Amino acid sequence: MKLRLVLVSCVLAAVACAADVTGKWTYETQGRNGPQTATMNLKADGSNLTGTVSGRGGDTEISNGKVEGSNISFEVTREFNGNKFTMKYSGTLAGDELKLKIERQTQNGPQTSEVTAKRSTT
Repeated sequence: MKLRLVLVSCVLAAVACAADVTGKWTYETQGRNGPQTATMNLKADGSNLTGTVSGRGGDTEISNGKVEGSNISFEVTREFNGNKFTMKYSGTLAGDELKLKIERQTQNGPQTSEVTAKRSTT
């Protein structure tokens, strides 16, 4: 019985620590005019994830945000020249780093990039 209680406590503690993606995150991506810094403001509430991602047109709300242990996923839909496009983010939290895979559809087919976001201290 004590062993079961210890195991349950450890699992709950691991989930609570792993899901702490709330905060400001920055990462660098290659743009047409060189490197660009993007900012994400994320808020986890249990398994729900909300927030914004910065872009050329300002901040865009995320949708379909989920937190599952140390894994997160969400989508960002933007409009450019009358066309809507959705970028799908998925990643894994490891301390103050968030390893992300970003997928989007282009005229030439799907494009995937990988970035490492770092938790901002400011």
